[in-house]
Amino acid sequence: MTAQPPTPLRVVYPRRLPVIDTFFEYDWAVLRTALARTVSRYGPFELKPSAEAMSSRRVTLELATPKGVIDIFVRATSPDLEKQFQPIRIPVDKGLIGMRVLLVRKEDLPRFAAVRTLQDLRKFRVGQGKGWADNDILAAAGIPVVEGTYYEGLFAMLSARRFDFFSRSADEVMREYEERHASVPEMALEPTLLLHYPLPRYFFVRRDAAGDKLGQRVKAGLEMMIQDGSLNALFRQHKSPLLEKLALHKRRVIELSNPSLSPDTPLQRSELWLPPGSTRP
Repeated sequence: MTAQPPTPLRVVYPRRLPVIDTFFEYDWAVLRTALARTVSRYGPFELKPSAEAMSSRRVTLELATPKGVIDIFVRATSPDLEKQFQPIRIPVDKGLIGMRVLLVRKEDLPRFAAVRTLQDLRKFRVGQGKGWADNDILAAAGIPVVEGTYYEGLFAMLSARRFDFFSRSADEVMREYEERHASVPEMALEPTLLLHYPLPRYFFVRRDAAGDKLGQRVKAGLEMMIQDGSLNALFRQHKSPLLEKLALHKRRVIELSNPSLSPDTPLQRSELWLPPGSTRP
């Protein structure tokens, strides 16, 4: 009798709304590679997106539901997320989400060019979405935070002087600027500053037996990718060209601490993190 082939492990990740779906291409490429690295140990797999596009809120609700339609998501960590879900403590983007470039009004470019210290930056108001992971980081640094209720509205709020700058991760700011500068012509990409704070983006799975098994497999695959260089190779392919356009190495770095960071964050593993201002691991 011919043995039946093992049933593939089915892993569903959230299909995101079209406007932001391309931002996650790197993350799912990393996940697919991590699962592929572990086939000999864990068996075959089937990785696919959810049937429906999901907002961030829906993503959280689905993973919080024992029989929700997704098995994993990726997001900047927070104490609440780490309590509710199981984090796989390897920063998928090498900490890149904590490297922030500013969108400002053109007329304010000279004011930002004069910023040298965190004390200088505290004179300006930052715009953030309600409940974003780094709101507490910016507030703890003494920077006034103005929250908006939805993402697209923040660009209009910048134009309307509701706040002075919009802090965006280095790998998303160029796309956001290019997509919107025609409709928000007074918006400019600030060329001299780079904010930095430790904020890892992790894969999260459920806190149950299936989540434990998936988490162990993904972590094992990520560790193999670190060892064989394929994680860095994917980063260079997907992220480095954007970072080089921003000339990160020429910017003044302003460091902020992250008071809510878990003591379990693997800060001591330098191979997991991209140094501030670097473009290639």
